[in-house]
Amino acid sequence: MERQTTRRVGVPRVALIAHDGCKNELAEWATFNRGTLARCELVATGTTGGMVAKATGLSIDLLLSGPLGGDAQVGAMLVDARLDLIVFFWDPLTTQPHDVDVKALLRLAVLYNVPIACNRATADFLISSPLFL
Repeated sequence: MERQTTRRVGVPRVALIAHDGCKNELAEWATFNRGTLARCELVATGTTGGMVAKATGLSIDLLLSGPLGGDAQVGAMLVDARLDLIVFFWDPLTTQPHDVDVKALLRLAVLYNVPIACNRATADFLISSPLFL
């Protein structure tokens, strides 16, 4: 469950999500970008957040696991304007039991104009943009 924290003004809030087949890739990406991510407030779905925190040593507010409502929690954060970037490494070749939540999250990111990276190349472009920090 997400902890209620005081939001630091001017600090980007980034959500990290990955399907099972992409969790290692997201942990590797986060490790490579640890310096930049350390200057952000991070939230993540449960299992993904635990893996990334262990790999990077970064503090991450953990939400529920994706299939248990974590994707919906990220969607609610989008609607409440509490996210600046989503890094969501999803597996396009595997059907997910919570596929409806995944599609809703992608739709909300577009609707609320929040950048969402669905692969490493896009995540690299977004996090290295001069508009990011």
